[in-house]
Amino acid sequence: MTSKINQRKSPVHHNLWFERLIAILALLNLCLVFFDLTYINWRDFYLQVLPNITQIYDPIKGIQPHPEMQNYLNKVTELEEQVLQTSLQSPQAESLLGELRLLSHRMIGDNPFDVANKSGTLAKIKNEMRLRTNAQSARDAFTIFWSQAYLSQMGWQSEINFFNSQIRPLINSNYYRDIGRFGNFINRFWLIDLPFVIIFALEFLARTFYISRRNPDLNWLEAMLRRWYDLFLLLPFWRWLRVIPVSIRLYQADLINLEPLRSQLNHDFAVNFAQEITEMVGIQLIDQMQDAIRQGELARWLFHPETRKPYVQVNERNEVKAIATRLVSVSVYDVLPQVQPDIEALMYHAIGSTLNESPLYQHIQNIPGLNNLPHQLTEKLARDLSQSAYNNLIKVLSDPVAAKLTSRLITNFRDALEMELQKKHNIQEFQSLLIDMLEEIKINYVKGIDSSGVEKILEEANQIHKIIYR
Repeated sequence: MTSKINQRKSPVHHNLWFERLIAILALLNLCLVFFDLTYINWRDFYLQVLPNITQIYDPIKGIQPHPEMQNYLNKVTELEEQVLQTSLQSPQAESLLGELRLLSHRMIGDNPFDVANKSGTLAKIKNEMRLRTNAQSARDAFTIFWSQAYLSQMGWQSEINFFNSQIRPLINSNYYRDIGRFGNFINRFWLIDLPFVIIFALEFLARTFYISRRNPDLNWLEAMLRRWYDLFLLLPFWRWLRVIPVSIRLYQADLINLEPLRSQLNHDFAVNFAQEITEMVGIQLIDQMQDAIRQGELARWLFHPETRKPYVQVNERNEVKAIATRLVSVSVYDVLPQVQPDIEALMYHAIGSTLNESPLYQHIQNIPGLNNLPHQLTEKLARDLSQSAYNNLIKVLSDPVAAKLTSRLITNFRDALEMELQKKHNIQEFQSLLIDMLEEIKINYVKGIDSSGVEKILEEANQIHKIIYR
């Protein structure tokens, strides 16, 4: 049994390790991509902390030591050796000091740091020299510094140590970068990137073939689009976009957990999208109703449904008439029996109020033994009238002739109502009231969405999903 389970799980286990291997390679490639993108900006840091890296990677970026700056530093080294051999006061040392003054003035005038966008480094060099020599200008500072009198007075060893520790690294950071045939700086990173791209391309083709085999209805293009984000691993430009497929692969290989981020992104997208869609649908619906009212289509839509073109009819019936008929039926057969005592009470009150105004009725109430008779007669009369009216109403609804007369009454009522509604003052008043009412509904509808939003709805949906998953 155990061997069967292991055999059944081994392909999944093998695929997971392969996914992790490719994901780690993609992560390594992404690190190299970001290292290449940031190398120029961070080169000074690497030069001071990890100089071996610059020796290895400078050729990749086409970076060479700047010839003028290297000549300058070589002259300083030569001066150090000459001072050790013949002292600072020798003619040979004075000759080298003169060359350094000339080279310093040339460096200030030509600004060889500008090609590498390091003019700020030159500004820092000049500022350091002015502070060291208390000179007003950078030219005067270098002239004073590279002189026998200054170096003798301030101490040769301390000044040359200052130069080697503060100035030499700044001058040494300048470089010359080769330019290709198309006028761009040389960048041979593609030589490092090519093996990774080949691996990713082969893996992409194999995965596409596998997807197309599992889904025969898909062609190769559709199968490729199933993993569209992997195409970023193959692009020789915009390499920083590889962060998308790398993140997805690390997540799919269970190397990182992006579920909280994915859930939050889905939540934010759903909230914003649902709120905008809900607002647009509601506003558009109300706007269409307002336009229909302004154009006088509402009355025609209600009273003449046959003119609703190209409005789609369902069951080919007049819904307004059917609703009215159903309301009458429910009112007569279901509602009236329940409120019949109230109707009797109302009729009793109306009849009693009318009889109280009659002198004969008042005289009868004053006759001994007959004072309760008017009350009993009134109560019986109210009960009989309400019951009779209800029975007659039932008969009318069940009588074909009465039904025909009722239908004619409804039609005539509709035509009369339509005629009255089409009068200018009535139309303007009803349109104004309905449009204002819909405008208030629209404003409060959007206000309600903004205040409560769809957060509550999404929270309820999440609770339901949790219950389902349990």
